[in-house]
Amino acid sequence: MLLKVLSPEKFIYEGEVVLAQFPGSMGSFEILNNHAPMIARIDKGKIKVIDEGRNKFYLEVNSGIVEVKDNTIIVLTE
Repeated sequence: MLLKVLSPEKFIYEGEVVLAQFPGSMGSFEILNNHAPMIARIDKGKIKVIDEGRNKFYLEVNSGIVEVKDNTIIVLTE
């Protein structure tokens, strides 16, 4: 699935991933392939990402919004 993380200034990340874990307001939550469509608020923290090569890394973000639809995850953050 495609993950895009954007701020008003720039693209922070764009690439194919197998898992993305987000810091939600009521605890962390994960998105995997074929996840149901959703829109959720995220809090300041780290997005855990596992890419197609099974490499794990973290992206530091401020609060924002995540949208999941058709195996595409779009994150809008400050």
